[in-house]
Amino acid sequence: MRPRPPTNSRGIFTGTGIIIAGLTATLVALVFPIWSYADRSGTGLDVLNAQTVSTKYGPLSGLDRDFVTKVRLAGLWELPAGQQAQQKGTTEAVRTAGTHLVEGHTFLDERVRDVAAKLGLELPNEPTEQQKQWLATLNTTQGVEYDRQFANILRLAHGRVFSVVAQVRAATRNSLVRALADDANTTVLDHIKVLEATGYVDYDALARDLVAGSTPPITNSPAPPGPTTDPDPATPMTPSPSPSYPLPPPASNPPPSAPEAS
Repeated sequence: MRPRPPTNSRGIFTGTGIIIAGLTATLVALVFPIWSYADRSGTGLDVLNAQTVSTKYGPLSGLDRDFVTKVRLAGLWELPAGQQAQQKGTTEAVRTAGTHLVEGHTFLDERVRDVAAKLGLELPNEPTEQQKQWLATLNTTQGVEYDRQFANILRLAHGRVFSVVAQVRAATRNSLVRALADDANTTVLDHIKVLEATGYVDYDALARDLVAGSTPPITNSPAPPGPTTDPDPATPMTPSPSPSYPLPPPASNPPPSAPEAS
C-alpha cells in the first residue's frame, strides 16, 4: 500500500483564515451602511440642529446668525465707500452708484439693528480686516483708476453676499431673518446693477475671483442670542423708506487706462 502523503495543516488553516476574513469583510460591507445611516452625528443636519436655538420668531440657525452679522458688516464698509464715491467718482454713473450704496446700506443698517435687538444678537461695530483693506485701496487711488477699483471691488463683494442671501432666504425658518433677507436681496441686487452700469466691471476677472473663492469668509457664526447692547448706527443718516432706486443710464465705455511710464 502506497503511504498517504502528510497533511499540510498550515495550508488548511491559512485557507480557512482567508475564507473567514472574506466573510467578515462582506458582513461589514453589508452592515456599515445601516450603521452609518442610523448614526448621523457630524452630518449637515446634525450640525444644523446643534447650532439652532429657539426664538418666538422661529428657529434661529447658525447660518441665520452669520447672515445677520454679514449684513451689518457690509454696511460698515460699503456705506463709507459709497460716500467716498459720491465725492471721488469721475463719472455720473459712479457717483450714482455711490448714492445707491449710501441709501441702501443706511436702510439695511437700521433694519439689521432692529432684527438683532429683537433676536438678542450682538453686532460688530467695525469692518473686518479684509474690508478695511478694500477701503484702504480705494483711499489710495484717484481718477479713472479709482472708478475701476470702486466698481470691481464692490461688485465682487456684492456677488459674494448675493449667494449668501439666496441661501438664507431659501432655508431660514425664522420670520425676522426671512424678512431681512428679502430687504437684503432687493438692495444687493440694486447695487449690483448700478455698479455694472458704471461700465467698469471686469466680468472675466470677476468670474475668476468668484470661482477661486480667494476672499476668506467675512465672519464666523456669532454666538447664540444673549443679553446685548444696541450697536452704534453706521452713520447718523435718515434711512430711506424703500430699498428700491432708479437705475442710472448705462455708461459708455470708460476711457482706457493711461499707459505706464517705462
